[in-house]
Amino acid sequence: MSPNPSPNSSPKKSYKKTSPKRLPLQFWIVASIAFINSVSFTIIIPVLYPYAKDFGLSDFQASLLTTAYSLSQFLGTPILGQMSDRWGRKPLLVISLLGTVVANLVAAIAWFPILLFGARILDGITGGNNSIAQAVVSDITSAEDRTRAFGIYSGLFRLGFVAGPPLSYLAQTVPPIPGISSLGMSFLVSAAIALIAALMCFFFLPETSSRSNTPQDQTDNSETNPASKRSVKNFDFISLFTALGRPVIGRILLMTFLNGFTFTIFTFAFQPFFIKVLGQDEKNLAIAFVAFGVLAFASQVFALEPLRKRFSLVNVLVGALIARGILFMLMPALPNIFAFSILLGFFGLVNAFPMPLIDSVLSTRSSERQQGEALGLNASYLSISNAIGPAVSGLLVTAFGYSMPFWVAGALTIVVAAFAITLKTPASEPS
Repeated sequence: MSPNPSPNSSPKKSYKKTSPKRLPLQFWIVASIAFINSVSFTIIIPVLYPYAKDFGLSDFQASLLTTAYSLSQFLGTPILGQMSDRWGRKPLLVISLLGTVVANLVAAIAWFPILLFGARILDGITGGNNSIAQAVVSDITSAEDRTRAFGIYSGLFRLGFVAGPPLSYLAQTVPPIPGISSLGMSFLVSAAIALIAALMCFFFLPETSSRSNTPQDQTDNSETNPASKRSVKNFDFISLFTALGRPVIGRILLMTFLNGFTFTIFTFAFQPFFIKVLGQDEKNLAIAFVAFGVLAFASQVFALEPLRKRFSLVNVLVGALIARGILFMLMPALPNIFAFSILLGFFGLVNAFPMPLIDSVLSTRSSERQQGEALGLNASYLSISNAIGPAVSGLLVTAFGYSMPFWVAGALTIVVAAFAITLKTPASEPS
């Protein structure tokens, strides 16, 4: 948007970015919407696998529900971002949130598996609202304030991941509405929460995009917000492959993919292992997600920064990855609920480190001019890993049993640690 709007500009175009001293009320509104939206998303994570089994789906078919969502989101996010540039942030944010409402209502009352798959695809296509919300943050904050704003925004978004599983547990304990199972109630609660976010956006969030941004503003936004780099105009699949040939950035992108890939392998495999091997039920599964989320959030908020100050980025990253890989492989080796709970707790503590550390390494090893492109490619590789990992996990469970995904995830995580060791030489990508 224009940094110096004329006096005759419309209210929408004369929207002023604030000084670095304080963040505007609109930021806190969109951050609250992001928190509510992440709560809505994480409510259904603990129930998706057991809900799929209620429909008679196999383990592999159940894994495809997550893949369908992630792949649809990967394809839909840049399209939504481009549409928000053209038609405004607010209408697209409201529409995408209402898409989540409709998708979860359909999932709650679905009679056939095909309806459940359709609901997940719809939720994925309209699920790119986080990138639109990030664009709003870029619109309403000054360059000096933007890093702090995104830090607060990300913290609230992560906090939503902690709040979602407890609500999922509570949703399973309330008397279900006729025609909706106790697991389906989680989808119903998720739809209600997404509706609250949509109403907040409609009534309280003003339009922030001028829809005629200057080149300077676009540069500022892309440097601070990697999501803005992923649009229909400037995104192509060829760049995903050619980037791997770059000596430093290519290795980091591969680390991002393998890190996300191994985590999504675990995220799916953990659920049938917990229920079928450890003999636990859906409510205890939700409690396990709660414990994991709380520990991960606390670790990232309170432990990551002190470790970064005491040790180098790469050393902390290597240590976290090695510990993560060992924990992956110990979980199936000790198949009882007491040992698994302890291992899951340690895993929650160390798993919070790799992704933000990889982001930091990528930021320090790429030139200032390459920051936006590199972070955008990084986000794309993470999205692809989120789509592929669950399906691979489902195949491994079906073909080799419930322990194999843990072994594969552990071995690949050690490979990621080996890649990280090669980054100890402080080389940066040439401009």
